[in-house]
Amino acid sequence: MSGHDPTPYRAKRMKPARWFREFGWRHLVMAAVVAFALFPVIVVISASFNPRGGIQSQKLIPSSLTLDNYRALTGDKNVPFYHWMRNTVVISGVAALANTFLSALAAYAFSRMRFRGRRGGLLAILLVQMFPITLLMVAIFLMMQNIGGIFPAVGLGTQMGLILVYMGGALGVNTWLMKGFFDTVPRSLDESALIDGATHWQTFWRIILPLAAPVLAVVAMLGFITAVNEYVLASVLLRDVNDFPLSVGLFRFIDNDFGAEWGPFAAGALLSAVPVVVLFQFLQRFIVSGLTAGAAKE
Repeated sequence: MSGHDPTPYRAKRMKPARWFREFGWRHLVMAAVVAFALFPVIVVISASFNPRGGIQSQKLIPSSLTLDNYRALTGDKNVPFYHWMRNTVVISGVAALANTFLSALAAYAFSRMRFRGRRGGLLAILLVQMFPITLLMVAIFLMMQNIGGIFPAVGLGTQMGLILVYMGGALGVNTWLMKGFFDTVPRSLDESALIDGATHWQTFWRIILPLAAPVLAVVAMLGFITAVNEYVLASVLLRDVNDFPLSVGLFRFIDNDFGAEWGPFAAGALLSAVPVVVLFQFLQRFIVSGLTAGAAKE
């Protein structure tokens, strides 16, 4: 054997200062981000089981646990909590599905077809999305009031009218997102289908949509979450307490009945996350690929 020193070939332990400088700071940043993200969730969960339920008496870990806040929310006959939950699922689900389908139709047209005004239409859609929804509040209110005089079923104070507003609000950004995905699908698939005698609709429905399942799932998920969390439009356009979604119902509930008692409000907020978690678990296999697929073009 040669007289080489085996020390250079052995794994040397890195000094703590160097390890922190090269790797440790990343773990520190990751821990800070995770703590920042989880802290509000932990506070809400703790408040929902806190027997006192007030902000001043709130502790991160309550001394005792109770379900009184949930009973106060779901057991009171004057509080239509289950109506609010059902309204949230119906309004958010229908708006998300309809918006996803319409966005897919528009994105397919912008991605695959060439027509006069195509570029201007894309820029107009992008420009409209730059205005905050609060600037459109008066216009939307007056528009829904006028529509209600002609078609009462979709006018002011109806859930269908709110669904139509949600559909239009997210149509532009979803169209851009889907167009980016459709641009990555090879055009040779469309050409092969057209050569075989398929129409544009058959190509879109049987070839493009199945391949676009990841981005469809992402758009539907984002649309559902946005509708669940939205408060301003729902509070302006809906009037009947039985038509309220959870966002409006919980605010009116705590504002009128409980004042500073945040325990039932935290319990309702926690329960409102159940549909979102269920939908995410159902669509999670599409989420990662769908979020990144539209970022590049071929």
